[in-house]
Amino acid sequence: MTAHPDRTVLRGGTVVDGTGGDAREADVEILGDRIGVIGDIPAREGDDVVDCRGRLVMPGFIDAHAHADGTVFRPDVQLALLRQGITTVIGGQDGVSYAPGDGVWASRYFAAINGPHPTYTGGGVAELLRTYDGTTPLNVGYLVPAGTVRHAVMGMARGPADAGQLAHMQRLVADGLGSGALGLSTGLDYVPGIFAGTDELAQLCAPLAAAGGLYVTHMRGGYETNTAAGLEEVVAICAPGAAHDGVRGHVSHLHVDADDAERLLAGAAASGADLSFDMYPYTRGCTLVSMAVLPPQYSALAVDDAIARLSDPAERARLLDEWFPTVAHKPSLGPDWPSMIRVGHTPATDWAWAPGRTLAEIADRRQTSVEEATLDLLVAGRMEVNAVMAVRDERAIENLAQLFAHPGHTGGSDGIFIGAVPHPRAWGAFGRFLGTYVGRSFTWDGAAVHLAAHTAERFGLVDRGILRPGAVADIAIVDPATVADAATYDDPQRLARGIDDVFVNGTHALRDGELTGALAGRGLRRSPSPSKGTT
Repeated sequence: MTAHPDRTVLRGGTVVDGTGGDAREADVEILGDRIGVIGDIPAREGDDVVDCRGRLVMPGFIDAHAHADGTVFRPDVQLALLRQGITTVIGGQDGVSYAPGDGVWASRYFAAINGPHPTYTGGGVAELLRTYDGTTPLNVGYLVPAGTVRHAVMGMARGPADAGQLAHMQRLVADGLGSGALGLSTGLDYVPGIFAGTDELAQLCAPLAAAGGLYVTHMRGGYETNTAAGLEEVVAICAPGAAHDGVRGHVSHLHVDADDAERLLAGAAASGADLSFDMYPYTRGCTLVSMAVLPPQYSALAVDDAIARLSDPAERARLLDEWFPTVAHKPSLGPDWPSMIRVGHTPATDWAWAPGRTLAEIADRRQTSVEEATLDLLVAGRMEVNAVMAVRDERAIENLAQLFAHPGHTGGSDGIFIGAVPHPRAWGAFGRFLGTYVGRSFTWDGAAVHLAAHTAERFGLVDRGILRPGAVADIAIVDPATVADAATYDDPQRLARGIDDVFVNGTHALRDGELTGALAGRGLRRSPSPSKGTT
């Protein structure tokens, strides 16, 4: 553990404070977990001095969408995040995570996305947040996952909630908010969120409206050409109505052409909706293989039941004859789907060679059809298989840059740390934001806003995301000449460059590019109702 000095001084750097104002040369004083003076600070015996000359002193970045709920305790994950300047991750995403409840269902269903939590066995949001206090060098915020709430109350019921079930779900949401959750998340392409109607979701937002929490959604329909319908539902849920007086909304991992996005977001704003969004700087996505290639009802099955069905010769024959021919017509895949799905993770030791290979390559190695190989892969991995999804046309940097410049944008990685060959966004997203999109989407001052200050404001993290006296000392020290991502699709776990010193809650968590061993991270509890932001 690193001893905490009486005072730390970050000397001689250029302060980019997150207000959107001009950068300035200044020293920064850290006293305990807070920022003291920003200015010309005289030397004092006993100071821990960090030479920041030639570097930018920026607010620690906040990853608005991360799947590190269970993996943030791993040193390799901690190093990957801190080397990107990330000091806080927001978990509980896509409507599925551990609390409320004992976490068993979520750990199984999202085994290839979040993985298991090493210590949480129940107790709700309050207990889950306590598992992050002093056990990791990073802060973790949490959203009440609506799918987990629905599963706890209704299981995999496909019908609408009755009045008693709805009231029970509202109580669980309110309890989670009262325990410190930052808002509510939905995953409307995952189960059981896919079964929840618009009216039900609006009702679940009533506790959010009262508490000032944020509604965060993986929209229904897979984005891209379906973005308009997805946003229409978000507006219907967030707009003032019978269920509540209006709730702030946030769209997870937006995927759509920049011109279309700007038009749709402008329309949503004109309707009165207060929306923001996160987006990562890559075109390819990552998902569960079962979700991409199997009938939707398979996602609602318990793992043992799904494996039994996939192992049944009659069911396999039906899938091969009737279902798989339709996969080629899915808008997100098309006829080239075997070469577009590249396996990232399987727990099956006999298939340890599969990550990094496409389904077509796997079938070729096994000398069988791609459909048979896919079913064998899912059975061997007990459905715990994820994949990086290629696209027919990579979106141009200029197109992505246009969206990142939108005032509603916040930085998010959608990082998944499960797998031998994961998506590089987990290791590289924020390095890429800084190394590629500063100068295209925003200035350094704008980067501090998009990657820290705006995110803190939207999620209600008061005194974070900004450098000012009295604010929490979450700080990233950035070399503007060298900062960049290094992770690639072929080598996705390469650490980002150009950020070697990071402070979390005033403690030096990353020094000279290495973990210090200090565990000063916290489970972040929601602050009092934030004011509405500008999008």
